[in-house]
Amino acid sequence: MTTGGPRMSFDPRIRLGRPVGRRFLFEWLCIGCLGVVVVLLGSLGRLTASADHLVYDRFMRWRAQPVLSDIAVVEIDNASIAQLGRWPWPRAVHARLLDEIAKAHPAAVVYDVLFTEPAADDAQLARSIAANPTWLPVLLTPEDASGERVADKPVEPLAEAAAGLGHINLEVDGDGIVRSVALFEGDAHMRWPQLMVPVWRAIRQRELKLADDHSIAAASPDRTRVDGNGEGRYLIPFSPLAQSYPKVSFASVLDGHVPQDMLRGKIVVIGVTASGLYDRFSTPVSGRLGPLPGVYIHANVLDMLVTGREIEPASQALLCAASLVPLGVLLAGLLVLSPVRSLLMTLVLCAAMVVGSAALLYGLRLWISPVPAIVGLIAVYPMWNWRRLEMTMSYLRKELQRLADEPYLLPEAPHRSREFGGDVLAQHMSLMAQAARRVQDMKRFVWDSLDSMPEPILVSDVRGVVLIANHAAKAHFAGLGAPRPEGRQMREVLGDLVFVKAIGSSAEADSFGHAHWPAILDPGRIAFAGMMEQGIEVRDRNLRDHLLRYARCTNAQGEAIGWIAGLVDVTALHAAERLREDALRLLSHDMRSPQASILALVEIERARKLESDRMRDFLCRIERYAQRALTLADDFVQLARAESQAYVLEPVSLVELVIDASDEVWPQAQAKCIRLEAAYDEQGDGHWINADRSLMTRALVNILNNAVKYSPTDTRITCTVAQERGASGASPARVSCTIRDEGYGISTEDQAHLFERFQRFHEAERPEVAGTGLGMAFVKAVVTRHGGDVCVESAPGKGTAFTISLPVLDEADAHA
Repeated sequence: MTTGGPRMSFDPRIRLGRPVGRRFLFEWLCIGCLGVVVVLLGSLGRLTASADHLVYDRFMRWRAQPVLSDIAVVEIDNASIAQLGRWPWPRAVHARLLDEIAKAHPAAVVYDVLFTEPAADDAQLARSIAANPTWLPVLLTPEDASGERVADKPVEPLAEAAAGLGHINLEVDGDGIVRSVALFEGDAHMRWPQLMVPVWRAIRQRELKLADDHSIAAASPDRTRVDGNGEGRYLIPFSPLAQSYPKVSFASVLDGHVPQDMLRGKIVVIGVTASGLYDRFSTPVSGRLGPLPGVYIHANVLDMLVTGREIEPASQALLCAASLVPLGVLLAGLLVLSPVRSLLMTLVLCAAMVVGSAALLYGLRLWISPVPAIVGLIAVYPMWNWRRLEMTMSYLRKELQRLADEPYLLPEAPHRSREFGGDVLAQHMSLMAQAARRVQDMKRFVWDSLDSMPEPILVSDVRGVVLIANHAAKAHFAGLGAPRPEGRQMREVLGDLVFVKAIGSSAEADSFGHAHWPAILDPGRIAFAGMMEQGIEVRDRNLRDHLLRYARCTNAQGEAIGWIAGLVDVTALHAAERLREDALRLLSHDMRSPQASILALVEIERARKLESDRMRDFLCRIERYAQRALTLADDFVQLARAESQAYVLEPVSLVELVIDASDEVWPQAQAKCIRLEAAYDEQGDGHWINADRSLMTRALVNILNNAVKYSPTDTRITCTVAQERGASGASPARVSCTIRDEGYGISTEDQAHLFERFQRFHEAERPEVAGTGLGMAFVKAVVTRHGGDVCVESAPGKGTAFTISLPVLDEADAHA
């Protein structure tokens, strides 16, 4: 039945009947693919290179690293140009400088000046170069059309006198800043090391001894070894202290005004710093230091190699993988988090990428830019929230429409219809008004349902003040002569009841309840909430027994807003339990006593001399039948207790239970020459469980007895106890015991009825075995009530394996 008005539909997608879940997943996948594309373009396509450089430069400015004290710089500065005249200077001037430096006995000299054209005084400079280990630069030209490069080397006398040569080419990024250095450059025919690489190799091989030798990172790997045609490109760790090496003017050294101790045992780097010679480059720290002279860049490269502080740029594959991880986390979080938490997660992931990138840069000297990941997150989050908002509006339109089309739940309510008109907003308002009216109707329906409950029901707020009492509750307390429960504390309303016991708890819980009665009736006391939610038995002044139980009321956000208390009269149930106990008592005592007397009379009669075989056979039959009746009564009583009796649970070791059961069955096994073997997992530490010791032991005995009964002689029964691992690899939650025999086995058809009562299976070719058919039913009842499972694996002629799986004892219960 539907309302009489015309069917409304504000969204054509509702009419199409598309599943919301499938659409939700589809849009989530599309937005996820968009984020992946953005990350790939940023990491593999290098579209975020400019932002990567800005972030890297900012990180470099934030950390000031001390420079290596074994490096000294001799500057060809403006003062030297003013004193010695226009550049270039005669080779004799450079020779005099090297002679002055040689007096200080430096460890080595790196002369960052190109001597590519011959001069008359080359021989004099060559002698000065040979006086100390001196390295000279080589300039590589750009690749020509054929991919070849030309090396502008020093003139022959100087190259032969030098300790080594190296290129001084500096790589400039697209924004005009020098950030990296190639340790090797060349073409397919030649490869030149960077000027500082051979110097570092000499230091590493101890051919050069520095004054501050302890500062050398000798244990670090040799980054200057590059196989094949690799460049060995690293980022130079510039810092705000990049220009703070000990420095002196070329002219001052030439005049002998520099103390020799300033240069003794150090690597002296000579280079141009004069502003008119244009040997300056922008670096990540140029914002503070200005353009850095090339001689200081080379000094930083040597510092990097000696101290092992080179920064390795991550490969594109690693950068892409690292950028996709936060995107995956965000996409997973978007499925389950609210918009506010999604925003917080986005901000946290962005911050985590920045912090992680800085930590890798400063700690492991690995540069992974956070920009591609952050751009991916920024691209995904607003798109997802826009789509989620649109989906929410669509969902609200659909739900309002469906609510408007639903029939009334109350058959006695008048059938009302409503025509909708106006624009979309007016239509939504009309639907909302109808939804509000139906909520009010539902509220009244719930109240009427509560009031019609036959059991007394009380509803209180979080403080325990009764707000609502149904008709049965009012009648109940009126019959006891108590005042109306509304407006009173739950503890006061129910305080006249007498505590009997806690449901499903131990004697300690009953003692606890008696000691704190009636305080446990206060729903605001958290210490008693668990007991009251599980339920307690109470007795009123009319000596009628009731089950009292609390239930928590929560709002849509899951916050506790009150409590519901229910009283259920269990007096008739207790009377039925007493009848059952009387029946069990009749079976366990009154019926067992005559059978025991019959067995005693048989033994007395056997003591006499019996000449008749018929009489002896007659007595054996009487004994067998009496013993069978006695066993049947015992098994039935044990099964009834296992199914309904309250268990006395305690921490026990499953290994100990198996040992006790094996000891009890051992005589029967020895009589049939059957070996009992055990295998225990030593990592289980006893395999502790929470169980009723006597009932669980009897269950194991039943299984072992069956294994002995249904196994031929000279066989083996194996008992294995081991932990069961969860699929996630977490700590074990269950322990299993497997009892495997080499007996006759059980067919598949019989296994389906194995745990039913009075089920016994016998094959014609096997010996007859006495039994009642209740043993396996007892095992199933005991294991199930312990929260475990029992299963059987068997086949005719291949033996039988029973496996019992039980929950491992919780650590909280073990310490309780």
